[in-house]
Amino acid sequence: MMQTGLFDWQTRFEQLDNGGDPLVKLNDVINWELFRKDLEKIRVKERLSNAGRKPFDAILMFKILILQSLYNLSDDQLEFQIRDRLSFMR
Repeated sequence: MMQTGLFDWQTRFEQLDNGGDPLVKLNDVINWELFRKDLEKIRVKERLSNAGRKPFDAILMFKILILQSLYNLSDDQLEFQIRDRLSFMR
C-alpha cells in the first residue's frame, strides 16, 4: 500500500469534479448565504453558560439536512457517510 502524498486529496477532489459530482453543481447554483439570516433567526437559543462545544455554523447544518433528505439517510448513516465519503466531506 502506498503512503498518501501531499497532493493526493487535491487529485481525488479533482477527479470527483470531473466525474460530474452533483453536490458540486448544487453548491455552484445555490447561494447558501441567502439562507443565513432566516436560519440563525430560527436557531436563536440563549446559552446558559459558555461551557461545552460551540454550535456548528447554521449554513453547514442546513447543508447536512439537505444531504440527509436527498440521500434518504438516517442520522447515524448520515454521520457515517460524512466521515467516509469525500463528496460529503466537502
